[in-house]
Amino acid sequence: MVQRLHLVFGGELVNPSSTQFADMDNIDIVGLFPDYASAYDAWKGAAQRTVDDAHARYFIAHIHRLQDEESAVSATEEPG
Repeated sequence: MVQRLHLVFGGELVNPSSTQFADMDNIDIVGLFPDYASAYDAWKGAAQRTVDDAHARYFIAHIHRLQDEESAVSATEEPG
């Protein structure tokens, strides 16, 4: 089985229409998950807990895309 890691995180945003966090020291790291389905479940739970806070938002980051060993250059490196 192929492992596709996903990170679920969130917190309070400066503005609900942006993705800039109000306080980087208070980002809620929900966890790292081995597949999208479990990450989605964790994301949904965190989002539902903060549904009354218009400035709170949670995200799913596809960590497995940063680990693409088939690529000649890592997603975090400059080509050339």
